[in-house]
Amino acid sequence: MEEVRPYPGIAAYFVDLEDPRWYNRRHRLLDIVVIAICAAICGADGWEDVELYGEARQEWLKSILELPHGIPSHDTFRRVFAAIDAEGFEGCFMRWIRSVEGLTGGQVVAVDGKTLRRSHDRGVGQAALHMVSAWAAGNHLVLGQRKVDGKSNEITVVPELLELLELKGCIVTMDAMHCQTETVKSILEKGADYVLPVKENQPRLLETLQGLFDDPKEMHWVKCDHHRTVDEGHGRQEVRECWSTSDPEYLQYLTTVGDWQGVRSIVMVEASREQAGQATVTRRYFISSLESDAVLLLQAVRAHWGIENKVHWVLDIAFREDDCRIRQGNGAENFAVLRHIALNLLRQENTTRRSLKSKRKRAAWDHDYLLQILNG
Repeated sequence: MEEVRPYPGIAAYFVDLEDPRWYNRRHRLLDIVVIAICAAICGADGWEDVELYGEARQEWLKSILELPHGIPSHDTFRRVFAAIDAEGFEGCFMRWIRSVEGLTGGQVVAVDGKTLRRSHDRGVGQAALHMVSAWAAGNHLVLGQRKVDGKSNEITVVPELLELLELKGCIVTMDAMHCQTETVKSILEKGADYVLPVKENQPRLLETLQGLFDDPKEMHWVKCDHHRTVDEGHGRQEVRECWSTSDPEYLQYLTTVGDWQGVRSIVMVEASREQAGQATVTRRYFISSLESDAVLLLQAVRAHWGIENKVHWVLDIAFREDDCRIRQGNGAENFAVLRHIALNLLRQENTTRRSLKSKRKRAAWDHDYLLQILNG
């Protein structure tokens, strides 16, 4: 009887992934996917690295994979991932995430876009890939992503991404581009709340908020919640103050001008920074479906920037995403998902308090530790 291989836990979510190959199926699709995930965890930045990893760890990989014809070549990895349906691959990723995320009510889900700068190909007129991702601030997990193609933009893609996510009870944050009535409607339909910044793309709304928060006379009689935080270190002091109100006169005006569905509070956050004798002050304005609560609203505003610091920055520095030259077919999009899988698996592993860089090194050197990561 043929031995049944003990596939690692995450592999179960890719069993039903459709194989795009109609010929030359010498290598099993699930083997190809699992090797690529392992390689991405252990530091691979492209298909040549994936092949190199597979060859170096072939004996161990045989203990968890079939590998009827050994390790695929980098050309096979490139060809297969270029052909794999990107939405199908993302769907497998998101089914896995739903099984492990455990989103709790009140958790901030930040949505933001990122361009993979080296994925463009001027020779064939191919623009750089732009991906919009959703990130759970409390769990530190990427929840999902969608590609922005050349015929659309982030504003049209975000509702598609929100539709795929389980968001009930969560607080959704985005940048000012997405302060749109249709986006607000999409968030509320998912049973979530929103905190959205207001800038010049919504001039009438911005003017209304500035008319309150920038006018001391108005602020004198409007009841506002207030919260203040101070952060110090490395010769720098940052003070953040938040004012919010659910004053019905202002909210009534907002629901009739622009039809901002579900708005229950308006917010201003003032950030003062002093370093080396130089001081800067910035003010930002927000609308929210939450009741006025300066502490909660300031926490949501600050949590949003985690997707920049803990996802985009990490992908650029630790995973060298902006240097990746994968371009063929769906390859760039699917490799972006591989990086998100690797990032989530590494963040889930909490038996050791080490940096992502250290975890990746240990995973490359220690098979048992890598298997522990794969099994979540």
